[in-house]
Order: sequence, then structure tokens, then C-alpha cells
Amino acid sequence: MKGLYSTAIAVVGGAIFLYNAVADTKVAKDPNPKMSEEQLEKMETATLGAGCFWCIEAVLERIKGIGDVESGYTGGHVKNPTYEQICEKTTGHAEVVRVKFDPEIITYEELLKVFWELHDPTTLNRQGNDVGPQYRSAIYYHSEEQKKIAEKSKEEAQSAFKDPIVTEITEAPVFYSAEGYHQDFFTNNQTHGYCRAIIWPKLKKLGLLKEG
Repeated sequence: MKGLYSTAIAVVGGAIFLYNAVADTKVAKDPNPKMSEEQLEKMETATLGAGCFWCIEAVLERIKGIGDVESGYTGGHVKNPTYEQICEKTTGHAEVVRVKFDPEIITYEELLKVFWELHDPTTLNRQGNDVGPQYRSAIYYHSEEQKKIAEKSKEEAQSAFKDPIVTEITEAPVFYSAEGYHQDFFTNNQTHGYCRAIIWPKLKKLGLLKEG
């Protein structure tokens, strides 16, 4: 296993060509069907930071057993931050996704395996060309059991990377939902430049495309 984000960055120059080559025959798998509040309440919660939340959300929405993925901000000192404030890199927040998942279909351990694959956890405060503390790699745990699982998962994942993993493991603080246009960004903007250059190649690498 290696960080797939760096692989995507290495081919950014040809990513649009790659996208155009597959766009007519491949489509992103449909996200999991929307669930009711009652169904979501029965699920477990995970909060993860792995670079731009557009990319994390696009991947996790297409993993079986995940009922909802919400983009947002956490880990900072400013209440109700805006995206503009986050981009100034002064609020302390990270771009994250809050995930509702069914542990009978995908366990927390399995979810974290996807987490290690979908980004490069060895680069401090950056993912590829996205640089800043808001792009840090982080696992925000919601229970002591999640903390133990996350620490063990990090240790096991290290063998797959040449450089040390710098992912922080911290108790989940207050989560602030990102602005509406950030939610389901890839699903609603599949021809956006970032989606073409980064998200489409990543979904292809992870096997999350299907014949259209």
C-alpha cells in the first residue's frame, strides 16, 4: 500500500486526459442511498481528516456500509468558522468529514484501512498541492475504543509507508458543518477542474468506478 494522493499528484499533468479518456465509458458509482434520521442514529460516527474534504467525501460516499458523509471543520478555536476563514490558516481547524457507518457492514478497523489508502499520511499539513494546517491528516475518535483501534491501525499502517506517519489521533472536538455547496461536491460537480485532476483518478485507482 502507498499513499494514493501522491500518485494522483504525479499524474496531474495528464489527469484531464485520463478523465476524458474514461468519461464516456465510466461513471462514479452512485453514493449509498440517503437514509432517514432514525436509521442514521443507529449508526456509529467517525470523524476523519485527510486533505481536502471534497476528495474524502467522494471516496467514502461510495463505500458500502457508509450511510452518510458530511464535510465540515473541527479542531480549531473559532466558533462557526467559514470556509474563507479556514483558508486563512489562522483558525486551527482541519477540513474533515463526519461519517455515519454501519459496523455490521464495515467495521471501524475496515474504515480506517480505507482512510490510509485514500491519502498520504506522511506529509505534515499538506496533501499534494494543498498546503496548510487545514489539510492535516487526523483521526478524531468518539470513544476510548475508537482511540485504541486508531492507534493500533496507525502502527499497522506504518509498514506500508517509507516515511513516518504524521496523522494525529485526538478526541473529537466540536464539529461545524461546511457550507452547503461543499456537500456532495464531487457528485454535483464532476467536471470541475479539481474533480477532473484529482478525484476521478483517485476513484479509478481505488476501484470505485463502474461501466456506464
